[in-house]
Amino acid sequence: MLLVIALAFMLFLGVIDNITGYEISFALFYLIPVSLAAWFAGREAGILVSIVSAATWYLANSLAGESFSNPLIPIWNSASRLGFFFIVTMLLSQLRRAIDHERTLSRTDYLTGALNSRSFYEIAQYEINKLQRQERAVTVIYIDLDNFKDINDNLGHFTGDEVLKSVVTKIGENIRAEDIVARLGGDEFAILLSETSQEKAYNVVSRLQRILLEEMEQSRWPVTFSIGVLTITTPATVSDIIRQVDELMYNAKNSGKNAICYAILNNETIDQQPANARELLIDA
Repeated sequence: MLLVIALAFMLFLGVIDNITGYEISFALFYLIPVSLAAWFAGREAGILVSIVSAATWYLANSLAGESFSNPLIPIWNSASRLGFFFIVTMLLSQLRRAIDHERTLSRTDYLTGALNSRSFYEIAQYEINKLQRQERAVTVIYIDLDNFKDINDNLGHFTGDEVLKSVVTKIGENIRAEDIVARLGGDEFAILLSETSQEKAYNVVSRLQRILLEEMEQSRWPVTFSIGVLTITTPATVSDIIRQVDELMYNAKNSGKNAICYAILNNETIDQQPANARELLIDA
């Protein structure tokens, strides 16, 4: 859509350029569609608009009756303008790519590619604030890797890194596109499930735990998962939510590890009623 707008604007400039004649230069204005295309649509789009802009400029001035002492001069001028447009396109597209890359690095964990804690807090708070306007629920999952220190101590940090990356990969493959996963600490991860009740979260988390355990077993890594699951139906701060779901995770870990502990945050209260040691279900 933006490319179409840039091309239409460039053609509009060509018409104006032709009407006003070659004595009034519109050279600077041709940079507008070139710059827009290069910045927002990428290098290839910028090159396309550059070529069309140079051709339009040449045609507009030719039709306006511009004359030269040598017929090669307008061709040379158009080639020079095209080269200038190419330079602007390359510089802007590279700058945009560098900015996007830095923005991505600032929002993601360098090792696993998951979101970092800052990004998770921002997105989670936005989703939770919606609870004031909509009757729905979101669920936050907090995952800690049991025995991860033993992996680093006995198998090395390289293997430990492979474990972390494998966990993020498997989670990403088994959650929806609108859900997010973040690495909050060394071996601690958080997942935000938008518009997810406790009943739906139960199915998601049970499946994730099974898939992760199968991955660890297949790779012969002695790792299990202690998981806290908090379903939120009322607005709250992400800091409070993380603190509470972290406590749920530790409840699961203290029950013997490799367990899941569920709870519902409703009207800013949590009623903890553990059901059993392997899978703790806490109802508000």
